Amino acid sequence: MSDLVSVLDFEKYAFNNLPKKTLDYYRSGAGKQQTLAENREAFYKYKIRPRCLRNVENVDLSTTILGEKISMPIGIAPTAMQKMAHPLGECANARAAQELGTIFTLSTLSTSSIEEVAEAAPQAIKWYQLYIYKDRNITRDLVIRAEKAGFKALVLTVDAPVFGLRLEDLRNKFTLPSHLRLANFQGIKSGMNTERDHESGLNNYVTSLFDSSINWEDLKWLKSITKLPIVLKGILTAEDALLGVQAGVAAIQVSNHGARQIDGTVAAIDALPEIVKAVGDKIEVYMDGGVTDGVDILKAVALGARLVFIGRPALWGLTHSGQAGVEQILNILKKELITCMAIAGFSNIKEIDRNLVVHENYYSKL
Repeated sequence: MSDLVSVLDFEKYAFNNLPKKTLDYYRSGAGKQQTLAENREAFYKYKIRPRCLRNVENVDLSTTILGEKISMPIGIAPTAMQKMAHPLGECANARAAQELGTIFTLSTLSTSSIEEVAEAAPQAIKWYQLYIYKDRNITRDLVIRAEKAGFKALVLTVDAPVFGLRLEDLRNKFTLPSHLRLANFQGIKSGMNTERDHESGLNNYVTSLFDSSINWEDLKWLKSITKLPIVLKGILTAEDALLGVQAGVAAIQVSNHGARQIDGTVAAIDALPEIVKAVGDKIEVYMDGGVTDGVDILKAVALGARLVFIGRPALWGLTHSGQAGVEQILNILKKELITCMAIAGFSNIKEIDRNLVVHENYYSKL
């Protein structure tokens, strides 16, 4: 892997080696993919104001998330069906997070089960991403299994009452490869079909099984069946963030679902300051979307993110060489973050504040 020195190097490898339908599924966004591009491009609009002569001999990235100490403010976001990228799938990804001392989030739509991941990475801090099914007993069972397996939090995805229109998946009539299954389920719930014309198997699955009627009252129900802290993933407005605070959630994950839901939404990094300002220190705030290097992570932390999640970059590492590839991705980002922190004049991740970055318009007003 000596010739792969950045996330984008691993991305290029994955683009050249994954089967087309799998690659299209992993990389695509909704609609014309404007938001997909802007998730990355928006980071460029924020400029770093480095400070000098600040003694950065020893840089400390460690932080505390929901009471758990982690080695760095970089976590692995939930992504579905990871065995399409590597035979060990989610288990390899979780082991990489364990090795680096950070958080791994398992998707409901995983190709490794809750129990398999728990056994593969017993020391990892594991969170479980959740959708609410029409049959509440399915959701209840998933929550009970996650608690029993030692998962530390539930990540409720709230931006997907229905799944977005991802044009490549529609063209490909994407479905889970026949040799794989959704490992947390049995029977028809463990697979997908493409019986509807012009639909992907994933969209068929979501339409038939996920509950599009969920509302804030359902959050009360979820809280009533678990003692685990709940993270709301998919919040993009201050209004919804404040409703989350009122509902008693533990954290907000600012996210537009990797730009996979509705094209034309705000880039996640642009939504972050509004939400951080709204919730103050009442709850923790995280973000994901468009992160490709340590500079992006530094900017997100400066704008108020306590933890920054990566999804696709971990998939690109997984595609290359399983656990070792994901570890390399995490180590690349860690090294980049340490380097740019030091050059910016900070030796402790907890010291970074809003003054470190400004929007590019700041300089035109001087």
